[in-house]
Amino acid sequence: MWLQVGLLCLPFLFLSSLSQATDRASLHRSSDPAIRCHYTFTVTRPEDSSCPESGLTPETDAILSRLTLLEALVSRVMAGAEGATGTGVRANSEEGLQEAYSQVTRERNQLQQDKEHLNRQIQELQRRLAELSQEAESLRQTPCQQTHTTGGPEHERRPSVYLYIPTFLYYTDFSYILSLTDPAHHFGNGDYQEMKAEVTEVPASHLISEGNHNFTGCGELLSVGDPVLHRKADSITGKYGVWLQDPEPQGAYYTNKTVWRIDAVGKDVRQLFVYEDMDQFSRGFPRKVLALPEPMESTGATIYRDSLYYQRKLSRTLIHYSLTSESLVSHLDLPSASFHGQYPYSWGGYTDIDLAVDEQGLWAIYSTSKAKGAIVISQLDPESLVVKKSWETKIRKNTVANAFMVCGRLYTLASYTAPNTTINYVFDTATSVGLAVSVPFKNKYRYNSMLDYNHAQKKLYAWDNFHMVTYDVRLRRVGHGNR
Repeated sequence: MWLQVGLLCLPFLFLSSLSQATDRASLHRSSDPAIRCHYTFTVTRPEDSSCPESGLTPETDAILSRLTLLEALVSRVMAGAEGATGTGVRANSEEGLQEAYSQVTRERNQLQQDKEHLNRQIQELQRRLAELSQEAESLRQTPCQQTHTTGGPEHERRPSVYLYIPTFLYYTDFSYILSLTDPAHHFGNGDYQEMKAEVTEVPASHLISEGNHNFTGCGELLSVGDPVLHRKADSITGKYGVWLQDPEPQGAYYTNKTVWRIDAVGKDVRQLFVYEDMDQFSRGFPRKVLALPEPMESTGATIYRDSLYYQRKLSRTLIHYSLTSESLVSHLDLPSASFHGQYPYSWGGYTDIDLAVDEQGLWAIYSTSKAKGAIVISQLDPESLVVKKSWETKIRKNTVANAFMVCGRLYTLASYTAPNTTINYVFDTATSVGLAVSVPFKNKYRYNSMLDYNHAQKKLYAWDNFHMVTYDVRLRRVGHGNR
């Protein structure tokens, strides 16, 4: 603003100085005989000025002074403008630095808080570890006194419990011991029972040797391994189906290496593909194809002792088909069994009747109107298909994805799509007791439509979204519970 005013004033200052200079000029007028007017304009020479030693007149000197003052004023105005601009830049720069410093300070404080929280957690874990170590040492140094029953062992052994941990395994032996050490406890004759848990770390190999291949007896399901892929179907008819190996082949024509496969997608499922062994199966080279006498419903079929057992389409009729003679052996209606979508597994597929085989024989897993959707288990005669005995569970069939039998125990799968799910329920036909369990299980391909157990291979066979896979299983020896 001051710069503009100064520049506007400059012309007026210069004109004013010129006007002062012309005050010393004079104009004279005269006439000649021809009656003409003559005008004479006279200006004083520089040497006639009052300051002959200077080369400038006072007026010029005044102009130069004013110009010098004006230049100084302009310089001050320009310096002020530049200073204002520099101050703004510096202010913005300082504000940015202050904000960045505040952000760094906040992050440092947060990291410090996180560090203190983690240190507290570490201290708490160390404290708990020290307490548990002291308690374990105390239990080892001061065992409970034991009383002996006449003519009997010192204490009765109870079924053992295994705790599975990924890096190592523990074997826990629970024993009931009679003790008279505490006089405050008096029940009847003064004796009372207390439970003592002795935890001993043992190598994992010791338990594994009892699990998968070396342990051939019956036991409870301990774990299921990761899926192993053997074949992927190459057409839409292979989205779901049945594939198995016979755990107990009876003749020499087919062996336990023979692989059987049925694609269950289609209106009329009758083709049974036969493969020489797992290698030919993986390469997709069938040995032959059998035509079934009746169309099959869903994925509940199974192979047992050179025979195929399956449900006839749109009925509760069970079919017993001989694989060696390639003929129908017997058929029978499963009493009161639901069919064709009344009580299927949660994935659907008309899986109302599911046939299974284990160490104890042939089973049917289904439901009835009387059971109101709860799973019913029936043991069948392998020749006539007559029901030998039945059990009703308390878990609904449409709430689980699939089921299979191991050593007379029913196991159910929680989900057919979740990549990491569980075996969530077991029902023991020997005791008629069911309970919830949690054995990890992986649906790698997110659509498990078939799950069956092969007791000879100690494997689960599954059909998972076009993929035919197996799972290694480990069973736990249960002592008195062995059957």
